Amino acid sequence: MSPIKGLLFDLDGVLVTTEHNHFIAWQRCANSLGIAFTENENELLKGVSRIDSLKKILELGHKTISSIEFEDLLKSKNDFYLESIQSLSASDLLPGVAALLEEAKAKGILLGVGSSSKNAKFILNKLGIADYFAVVIDGNGVNDPKPHPEVFLNGAKAFNLAPNEVLVFEDAASGIAAAKAGGFTAVGVGNPNIAKQADLYFNDLTEFSLANYA
Repeated sequence: MSPIKGLLFDLDGVLVTTEHNHFIAWQRCANSLGIAFTENENELLKGVSRIDSLKKILELGHKTISSIEFEDLLKSKNDFYLESIQSLSASDLLPGVAALLEEAKAKGILLGVGSSSKNAKFILNKLGIADYFAVVIDGNGVNDPKPHPEVFLNGAKAFNLAPNEVLVFEDAASGIAAAKAGGFTAVGVGNPNIAKQADLYFNDLTEFSLANYA
């Protein structure tokens, strides 16, 4: 493995957990369509873009709606979600995140976020960690969502680094697939279901030692 010069993080499930907020927002949308939506169905949406998530919900309910209704529901979901995360703060960072960001910054390692979320910058500001990241590639900056590697390739390009010089941290199967497709070392975090798919796996970031890679 080449010496690591950059770290790219997925946002939700790696740096912070707002999965329940997403679930409640999607559940409200699904219920408005008369579609049953539980935690089981929500598993299908992890790491998936907002548009594709709504398409999956419609498929689950065998529903067809107009393009206007579709756009209205996307907006409603985002409004529900943003309302629910207004109280996010640094105390919501997942274990090991703050220490890793500080250590990487001290060592001159570039930091970035590669997320399907279109609210990534808003959330990073709420968490008080936005200034650590030289690069934020979110759902507004890609044409092809994960498992396509575009989000991470764009991040590496912005770093001016090759994929083999960057570690990607992910908690979703689609994100691990995207990282590996792009030629990155894929580090799975906090989701035992992806342990075998990832190149490296840790229960949380307290178990990860930057000294082993940089």
